[in-house]
Amino acid sequence: MATTAALSEKQKQFLQNPYVGVVTTLREDGSPHATVVWVDLEDDGTISFNTAAGRAKPRHLEKDPRVSLIVVNAENPYQWVAIGGRAEMTTDGADPQIDRLAKKYLGKDEYPWRNPEEQRLSVKIRPEHLDSSGFDES
Repeated sequence: MATTAALSEKQKQFLQNPYVGVVTTLREDGSPHATVVWVDLEDDGTISFNTAAGRAKPRHLEKDPRVSLIVVNAENPYQWVAIGGRAEMTTDGADPQIDRLAKKYLGKDEYPWRNPEEQRLSVKIRPEHLDSSGFDES
């Protein structure tokens, strides 16, 4: 059974900032696929991002739920948090989440590129590995 890693309070505060993340999923041939995502830290400490059905990330995660996410401070690239674990996808709360992320990253109340024919997905990461740099944990 996989272990669970927990974010420190400083790491949680860091993830509240509008720093983009890079999420890596695994293609069917096992090669990595990395894309930039907006990162959400939910009230219960769950780390997640939003995507849409039919895109590469959900296709990869359906076959292999292993995922890695790194978030880097835009002003200090030596401060970062990296999370590795397994992803769980859900449509529950995905539409409000993309609007919440648009507010965090764009200052807009609604996601401006919404396609009414897309099914939004919230991808929650169950952290198994956690690494970070640039946090004074003393």
